[in-house]
Amino acid sequence: MGTVKFMESIKVKVVNRSTNELPEYKTPGSAGMDLRCAEETPIILHPGERTTVGTGLHIQLPHGYKADVRPRSGLAIKHGVTVLNTPGLVDEDYTGEVRVILINLGQEDFEINHGDRIAQLVVTRYEKVEWVPVDSLEETERGDGGFGHSGVK
Repeated sequence: MGTVKFMESIKVKVVNRSTNELPEYKTPGSAGMDLRCAEETPIILHPGERTTVGTGLHIQLPHGYKADVRPRSGLAIKHGVTVLNTPGLVDEDYTGEVRVILINLGQEDFEINHGDRIAQLVVTRYEKVEWVPVDSLEETERGDGGFGHSGVK
């Protein structure tokens, strides 16, 4: 068995205005860190209802990085609660509070309490695009086929 090679880490400045611990990776192979509810008053999310939930975290990402706020699979499968604008995008120049837009797609009320894990945060590099106007694109096997074009099996 080979040696496990860990990825290099980047430094991200963070101000934590909650009493929750900072997000952390739960396993060496985790890509996301759990975000926790920083609201002091419980939130009842009724079926079909959406709300924003504060995390108390303010981050400053290095140039060329972004953070995605993504759903937690356990909340989605067990309760039908997910991140509405998934993934929620935190740009490198945004330093306000990281808030999570949650929606209850389930059948029952869902209660969110201080400290509950409500979403995941994934920090990644991004590239800037420079558009190159052309009159046509090179042909590919797929072409303009989309939305189920490759079949069901």
